[in-house]
Amino acid sequence: MAAGTAPWSIEKPTAVLVLADGTVIEGKGAGATGERVAEVVFNTALTGYQEILTDPSYVGQIVTFTFPHIGNIGANDDDIEDLTPAGRHGAVGAIFKADITAPSNYRSAGHLNEWLAKRGIVAISGLDTRALTALIRERGAQNAVIAHDPSRNFDLDALKAKAASWSGLLDLDLAKDVSSGQSSVWSETPWVWNEGHGAQGEPAMHIVAIDYGVKRNILRLMAGLGAKVTIVPATTDAQTILAMQPDGVFLSNGPGDPAATGKYAVPVIKDLIAADLPVFGICLGHQMLALAVGAKTEKMHQGHHGANHPVKDHTTGKVEIVSMNHGFAVDSKSLPQGVEETHVSLFDGSNCGIALTGKPVFSVQHHPEASPGPQDSHYLFRRFVNLIRERKGEPALAE
Repeated sequence: MAAGTAPWSIEKPTAVLVLADGTVIEGKGAGATGERVAEVVFNTALTGYQEILTDPSYVGQIVTFTFPHIGNIGANDDDIEDLTPAGRHGAVGAIFKADITAPSNYRSAGHLNEWLAKRGIVAISGLDTRALTALIRERGAQNAVIAHDPSRNFDLDALKAKAASWSGLLDLDLAKDVSSGQSSVWSETPWVWNEGHGAQGEPAMHIVAIDYGVKRNILRLMAGLGAKVTIVPATTDAQTILAMQPDGVFLSNGPGDPAATGKYAVPVIKDLIAADLPVFGICLGHQMLALAVGAKTEKMHQGHHGANHPVKDHTTGKVEIVSMNHGFAVDSKSLPQGVEETHVSLFDGSNCGIALTGKPVFSVQHHPEASPGPQDSHYLFRRFVNLIRERKGEPALAE
């Protein structure tokens, strides 16, 4: 060895991803330290990583980003989607191809790595995310443990045992964990360029939103259409909701198995349908509405997670590019008479929307509040509001 030349050294990993089958993938740690056990999925969105990581529907999951460069927008408070950031209701882990990119955006208020640490999200970079995505496509979403330790001390046998013993999301009710603890009123309206979020003026209608893990932008879009939105906890009974005299009821998105959450939510939804109120559901709310009318839900092989999913609206014949985030789906073959399939995925033909014949009740699987299209699905909020306006004898808004 020449004088002054440093000896050959191999840097040990500061993070590992351990799958339930014993596979160990090494990388560089980022964000919070410690370990998290969860289900690994992949998300194909090119942007919106902060909204993705703070979506309460990702509770119990580790997100693999297929886009290789994450972090260039930095982090800010405007792009958070969960109602209570202190509760950290969102993804528990993140997987990146490249090291986190330094922020280079005028809206950035800090580095993504620091934000991940504050949120308690354990992250790993330096992985072949293409290979991991292919594995998930072949074998399905994977139960795993993600661990970050700057001192590089990992008990791999213990991590393998922990990953193998985790029961997964099937039969798991997570809505109670992420739901609001008490009722509240939402008044913030959608973000406007160079102005930020607005505040609602005099409301023209009253919508009660049942919070199974609701996203902020859903509430903003309803408030922006003139609704006073009252948020209630996931376990609120129908009598309490009806006593609020709402003009319509919204069933929110959320995490976990819809059949598990449906044990207490479905009877409430049935009563709301019987009350002949306009009802609109998104994601978990869509799945539980389907359960309430007699359909079935099922665990998907890999789920749908991304912002480039084509969905066809059979009511208009239009195809929209939508945002998806779900690991369970409504079994379209189980839809009973009197329930129309309104939307369908053009990727795999799975159900993405239903409507009840003769009733002002409908729901969609995708996330119309997100903007990949960029606003292909915003008409669904106007469709819901129009059901309310029709009851009031007011003219419909253009969809």
